[in-house]
Amino acid sequence: MNAPAAINSITGTADSGRITKRFAALKAEGRGGLVTFITAGDPDADTFRDLLSGLPDAGADVIELGIPFSDPMADGPAIQAASLRALKAGANLRKTLDHVRDFRKSDDDTPVILMGYFNPIYKYGVEKFLADFKDSGADGLIIVDLPPEEDPELCIPALEAGVNFIRLATPTTDDARLPAVLKNTSGFVYYVSILGITGTKSAGNDDIQFAVERLKRHTDLPVAVGFGINSADAVRDIGTIADAAVVGSAIVNCIAANLDNNSRAKPGLVDHVLSFVRELASGVRG
Repeated sequence: MNAPAAINSITGTADSGRITKRFAALKAEGRGGLVTFITAGDPDADTFRDLLSGLPDAGADVIELGIPFSDPMADGPAIQAASLRALKAGANLRKTLDHVRDFRKSDDDTPVILMGYFNPIYKYGVEKFLADFKDSGADGLIIVDLPPEEDPELCIPALEAGVNFIRLATPTTDDARLPAVLKNTSGFVYYVSILGITGTKSAGNDDIQFAVERLKRHTDLPVAVGFGINSADAVRDIGTIADAAVVGSAIVNCIAANLDNNSRAKPGLVDHVLSFVRELASGVRG
């Protein structure tokens, strides 16, 4: 399957949104990108707001926000704990969209992706969610528990609404399965480099390079690689193999390391986390 880059398979029109523009800019700069993940509302609304607003200047090329959920089955202990902290602090899907809306008041360029599970969206109502999603200024969705067979539930309505629907590919996604995975994917492809949950182990660079090359034989969409990337050196390595490196658990662990015994933010948490993001970004920014 060879589809033109960033072509919406529903409308047949080119995607000229923030995600496509950002990856085009990265390609023009001749470097890989850094996608940073944090959980919306973690550890509290005010601290999260400061973290979110500081990520672009710290070097995040794309921001991925986890939608707080009580049962994030694809995520490891670090992100599970972050989701529970956020929920305890009052976070929810509506407030997540409000955070994006506030972020857009000062940043109209950095792509923002929401990653999560279908349950909160189903409860919110798909039509209402997509309308509010667009209004907030968010750009893409990663919904890990909706396979291609369930595209009519959210993927196709999202694409029809002009929302990038980003699909995951894994080491077990073989050539027979890839066409179904890629059919309605837009924005970029997220390659999960390991089998298992987030933040537990890392894959070898040779294996990742082989997988990325295989994906690129099937699609012209950018490929971002995540799971197990936790240092500037790892970001640098992935940036030479793929179009972007995704770092999540390592940043969430940095947040957790700056909490007190009651899971409240210690003074300096935001500075510590953004400093770590700058260190990660040095891997692709020279």
